[in-house]
Amino acid sequence: MNSGSNFPCAVPIYAPGKEPLPPGLTEEDREGLQRMKKWEGYVATFGESCATKTVLMGGGGFGIGAFFSLMSASFAYEDPLLRQQTQAGMKTTQKAREIFKEMGRGMWSSGKGFGKVGALFAGIECVIESYRAKNDVYNSVASGFLAGGILARNSGPKGAFSGGLFFAAFSAAIDLFMRRETPEED
Repeated sequence: MNSGSNFPCAVPIYAPGKEPLPPGLTEEDREGLQRMKKWEGYVATFGESCATKTVLMGGGGFGIGAFFSLMSASFAYEDPLLRQQTQAGMKTTQKAREIFKEMGRGMWSSGKGFGKVGALFAGIECVIESYRAKNDVYNSVASGFLAGGILARNSGPKGAFSGGLFFAAFSAAIDLFMRRETPEED
């Protein structure tokens, strides 16, 4: 392989479109390979954008919140006497419809809350990570502090600061847990 350089260990430089092909491909496959690389770059750029991460985390948070609400509604204890008074004279299908409507309202409310928290945290973390150009625990701590402060802003400055501290501590704990190295088992 001669790249036009007489230096050993020199990195060969090829003109765009003239790079060596992977084994098993011919010159007829070059255009398809370049098209595939181009679309691969588009998908990677789309997946790494802050808007995409924010929307995905908001949707994931909504789904988890709705699921938690559904599970808690299935274990909810209610007073049977109160239920008899509120549903007096209703048929079984009407009772079931009311129960499902109540569960749906709870799922919607809980899903919105979890989605808001997920989108806010992911958006702030992505912006901080893009600004710092690093992926480490400090990004999640800073974004946890900001997200916690924003979520607790109606509690006053002291409440917002403590909300930020608690959210930052929670974010650090989760991030350190996720980044830990697992021991190798022989």
